[in-house]
This record gives sequence, C-alpha cells and structure tokens, in this order.
Amino acid sequence: MIVLRSTVFQVVFYLVTVIFSIASLPLFLLPARAMVELARAWGALNIWLLRVICGVRLEQRGRENIPAGAFLVASKHQSAWETFALMSLFDFPTYVLKRELTWIPVFGWSLLKAGMIPLERSAGRDALAGLIERVRRALAAGRQVIIFPEGTRRPVGAAPDYKLGVVQIYAASGASCLPVALNSGLFWPRRSFLRYPGTLVVEYLPPIPPGLQRAAFFRRLQHDIETATARLVAESARSSTAAADTPHLERL
Repeated sequence: MIVLRSTVFQVVFYLVTVIFSIASLPLFLLPARAMVELARAWGALNIWLLRVICGVRLEQRGRENIPAGAFLVASKHQSAWETFALMSLFDFPTYVLKRELTWIPVFGWSLLKAGMIPLERSAGRDALAGLIERVRRALAAGRQVIIFPEGTRRPVGAAPDYKLGVVQIYAASGASCLPVALNSGLFWPRRSFLRYPGTLVVEYLPPIPPGLQRAAFFRRLQHDIETATARLVAESARSSTAAADTPHLERL
C-alpha cells in the first residue's frame, strides 16, 4: 500500500504543480504578494494531500516562539517536504534557493516574481555579497527569509554539515533567527519516492536574537537544531504506532 499511495501522491503532486503554475500566469501583473499567496496555497494543499493519500500528518510545536514581522528562518533540511511546506507555515516567506530552479519555465519565473532569493553557488564571495543585499531588502519588506544552513538535504542521522553562509547572513542582516527542527526525512526520505505514514513534526525553537558573535551564533544554531532534531527522530522511533506504520524506523 505504501508504494501505491506514494505513486498516487507523486502523480497528483506534479499535476497540482502544473495547475498552479498555469494559474500563476495572470499574477505576473500583480504585486509579489499575490504570487506568494498562491505559493502558500500550493504548499498547504500538498500538506493536505500527503495526509489524505499517504497518511502523513503534520504536527507543529513551539508556534509561540515565532516572532512577529521579519526574521531569518534556519531550518533543518532532510526532505523535499521543506521546500514547499514551510512556504505555507509563515506569513510572508521567501526562500534562499539555488539559482537553477529559476530556470524552469513558468515555475521558475513564478519564483522570481514571488521574490525568492536565488543563489549562484559557483560565484563565491561575489554571490554572497549580492545574496546579503537581497536578504536585507526582503527583511525590510517584512518577510521571513528561509535558509537551509546545510545547503542541501541530509539523511536522517547523518553528521551535521552547516555552512558558514548562514553566519554571514545573520551577522550582516541584523535580524533575529528562528531555528527549526523537524523529522521529515522519516516520512519523505531523501532521494526516494516513498512516503511513509506517521506524524511529521516541525518544531520552532526559541529565536536567536541579533548581535551574537559569529562563532557563538554558529555553535548555538547547530546545537539547538541538531539536539531538537535528534529528539524528534528518537521520539518517532520509540513510538509503537510510528514503528508499526513505518518499518524503516526500525533501522535507525
């Protein structure tokens, strides 16, 4: 049943994405906020489809830790789930994402119209300077800037690999940073089309205030995210319900 449900979800997911991409075309004439709202609806619909088709429920913890207004969001990245779902969980979000995504016809153009922040990884320091300026503009517009500090998806249980780019952005932006822990890799594994039923937990941790020394910020960010993520993964592994529904947890 997991294979069948995963296949159905995959087909519906791409169909929904095509429909939303077509629906985005008239929004190019409107302010960026209109495109963001469409993207938030797309993310929310996919969260619902995951629950209905694959039995992946979403639990959010620590919403009281989410600041008002503009701030940085530094999220653990285990799965493709974060790339759309976090969009629907904040008020006016934007992602720091790889530039190649903006090359996709219609979908990529929609990303640019929505004010997403592309990063050209091969350009080194020049790219970072431009990125920081775009982050500052997004924060000035009241947006929540979502960053994956490790840069790419990491398997559940893999050693952390945090990049220094998030430190540079934090120091230059003067904004607070909301760490986000999750266990999405247990239910939507990296490089797999299988979607395992269970409770996917997103936990918003106490925000890190602006102004910390870079080394102190880096240590605190990695410690907070990794400690909470390990706890969420262990909690799922101990749950008899999750273990029965998701046999792959037994291998953790």
